[in-house]
Amino acid sequence: MVKEFASHHYWAVILGGSSGLGLAAARKLALHGMNICIIHRDTRVDMERINNDVDTIRDSGVQVLAFNTDAVNAVKRGEVLTALKSAMGEKGRVRALVHSIAKGNLKAMNSDNARLSTDDFRITLDNMAISLYDWTQELVQQQLFASDARVLSFTSEGSSKAWKHYGAVAAAKAALESISRQIALEFAPLGIRANCIQAGVTETRSMQLIPGSEDILTYTKQRNPFHRLTTPEDVANAVYLLCKDEAAWINGTVIPVNGGEHISQA
Repeated sequence: MVKEFASHHYWAVILGGSSGLGLAAARKLALHGMNICIIHRDTRVDMERINNDVDTIRDSGVQVLAFNTDAVNAVKRGEVLTALKSAMGEKGRVRALVHSIAKGNLKAMNSDNARLSTDDFRITLDNMAISLYDWTQELVQQQLFASDARVLSFTSEGSSKAWKHYGAVAAAKAALESISRQIALEFAPLGIRANCIQAGVTETRSMQLIPGSEDILTYTKQRNPFHRLTTPEDVANAVYLLCKDEAAWINGTVIPVNGGEHISQA
């Protein structure tokens, strides 16, 4: 395994890195020599599994920091970055900020039970979209980014299509893409590239929470040209590629990583 990032003392800050796409990205980048800082929000019940995953990543020979805290809280963000700055030392820099926060509301707009409220929208937008800007801005202000940094976030087809119970998350994904484009434009003079990865339907914990997810998974396997679901590892491979020097001229895009799922109407 070529560890091309190791000699540069690069770090990846991964928001929502304890499972799914974020965890897969952490594993992949660590294998190639990138130090990892994971920020996640999980219950005590999940911590044994998460600690084991962190130890496995550390076995790749990189430094790993993990914080079970609220990524949207400004005070907590400051505490994380203080600890990160200390761990990085004088040579370390953040090569990649990877946004994989999946805290969103899945209530229906039209329901006899609990309906989607404006507060539900706000919470979802804060976590799944605006937090990308907050972390980017804070890393810029504290001068922690590398001179050729990558800001990456995960979106879905739901940003432009209407799915039942997906209203708040769809709004957040659309906002996430817009914020990413603005970062790509306005922070380019600082050497920052920003892109969204439009992941195909992936059987993650977040996916399983969507009402009717089993039907979505079955339909996707029929629709996808390769007749399989996207895996977290598929998406992690794209994260790795976008972090390489050769990807420096890719900026302001939404890149489908789904085996061609988005082109099929089957």
